[in-house]
Amino acid sequence: MPRFRLLTSFMSGMLATVTLPGPVASAPVLNPANRNALVQQNELLMLENRLRRQQYQEQQQQFRAKDREQQRPGRPLICQVQRSGNGFVSICR
Repeated sequence: MPRFRLLTSFMSGMLATVTLPGPVASAPVLNPANRNALVQQNELLMLENRLRRQQYQEQQQQFRAKDREQQRPGRPLICQVQRSGNGFVSICR
């Protein structure tokens, strides 16, 4: 997990340094420098999304594992007594 936090903070810092100058409403002129900045920003956003998705999935797996552990001890046994030949057999599940 610490590795993911390090990557997240690194990507956030990179996103802060790759912002485009100028008003937001104006369309950026695509010269090679701006194009590279946009590509880098897009790649960082994709990495950040992938990282968040992976963290979310890991968290869900941990929650599911915790739920499974909590369900086992409290599960009641259901026993049935069935006739078998001359006697009775107890079947518990």
